[in-house]
Amino acid sequence: MDLGLKGKTAVITGGSVGIGLAIAEGLAAEGANLILSARGRERLDAEAVRIAAKYGVSATAVESDVATVEGTEAIIAAAAERGGADILINNAGTGSNETVMEAPDEKWQAYFDLHVMAAVRLARGIAPQMKKRGGGVILHNASICAVQPLWYEPIYNVTKAALMMFSKTLSTELVKDKIRVNCVNAGLILTPDWIKTAKQLTAATGGDWEGYLQSVADEHASSKRFGTPEELANFFVFLCSDRSSYSIGSTYFVDGGMLKTV
Repeated sequence: MDLGLKGKTAVITGGSVGIGLAIAEGLAAEGANLILSARGRERLDAEAVRIAAKYGVSATAVESDVATVEGTEAIIAAAAERGGADILINNAGTGSNETVMEAPDEKWQAYFDLHVMAAVRLARGIAPQMKKRGGGVILHNASICAVQPLWYEPIYNVTKAALMMFSKTLSTELVKDKIRVNCVNAGLILTPDWIKTAKQLTAATGGDWEGYLQSVADEHASSKRFGTPEELANFFVFLCSDRSSYSIGSTYFVDGGMLKTV
């Protein structure tokens, strides 16, 4: 199936590892050129070079912290230098671990900057580029935790819920410019962070990190397994394409049956 993405330019934050990297590869396989953002220069550069060589596309690395104004401005400028972007994937983010009673203001603000303000700032800078190019797609990688929270990460839950509402609000503002905005709420996706955490939690009890992850899947997902970054990326790539042209302002759950409500 030709998704019509050849020659498009896609900006992906958190694009050097995990879900962001899988989305980058999925788009590159369809012929899209990439602008990848992440904080770690060495890995970011290596992945950009690898993807460009493998798929025959352009892949630009932008070292930046999207939780800062300077970081988002660097990405916007890089896209402008290449004629503008057609696709923006707001993917950068990370889990938290705290209680509401104990978490300081600074931690709340840091996560709000990372999960929400990064998306706001990038939309303000890149949507005008899309408008000049005749339209585009903006996708937000939120989380099932936006509607079905986990008790141990209240800040993550709240900021991902805010990102989901921002996505909906932005969609109504940009639809007139032929820019489609949608949100994806993923469930359990086997990222390197999950593996790292599982290894840390089981180090003192025999190191059965795979068994730990299986127990998490058994508890939360009807499918009894984690999804792969590639499985989630396939859905993102579809939403980037004209095959999803009537998908506007929605939130989609890709969670292996984890969501318990209708």
